[in-house]
Amino acid sequence: MFKYYAVAGGAEAILLAANGPDAVTAALEEADAAGVKIVYVDSAADFPGVQTLATDNKAAGTIAGEEMIKALEANGITEGKIGIVNVNAATASTVAREEGFRAAFEGTNFELLETQYGDGDAAKSKDIAANYITQGCVGIFGANEGSTVGTGNAIQEAGQTVIGVGFDKSDTILNLIKNGYILCTMAQNPDVMGYEGIQTAVKALEGEDVGEEFIDTGVSVINKDSL
Repeated sequence: MFKYYAVAGGAEAILLAANGPDAVTAALEEADAAGVKIVYVDSAADFPGVQTLATDNKAAGTIAGEEMIKALEANGITEGKIGIVNVNAATASTVAREEGFRAAFEGTNFELLETQYGDGDAAKSKDIAANYITQGCVGIFGANEGSTVGTGNAIQEAGQTVIGVGFDKSDTILNLIKNGYILCTMAQNPDVMGYEGIQTAVKALEGEDVGEEFIDTGVSVINKDSL
């Protein structure tokens, strides 16, 4: 679809969130051959572009870990087991979030348990989180929306004080934060991606230097206070 607009429609630049590294390679090659400037937002394809504006998922995961550590220490907890509910072992974005989360705990006395995968499904993730709770975990990290919802629902059902930190933003997650079952969530900034992406496209069309190849658009930490 975008190939029609970018090439046949005469567009000079496109902002693209790729749904896979190779899914639209042929279309990108045609657009590039026509002189169209390609700017990636959120996720890039395996094809050269002017710039990529997206979340640095590893850095965001580290922020999530730091938020959990601060909350645990505020409750007088300086050691204990931490569970991680991820999507799978192949999704690059959530794997990077986990890597960053684990990095935040380096040098602490907390024990990070083996990651369990729930395919991003809230029901499966709830079962995983519930199992972590029975193992005595003091904190649980959900790496995406479904993982976070499942974690919050498990904490709510268990009725225990467990620090849940998640990723992504949805009405369900916001309600879990409001009701105290999730401490906070890391929300990406798509408005920044779009705004800065347009700025990059304009600069590229005018022949100006756009700067770095990758721009981290950051995350917003959403907690009860910010709600």
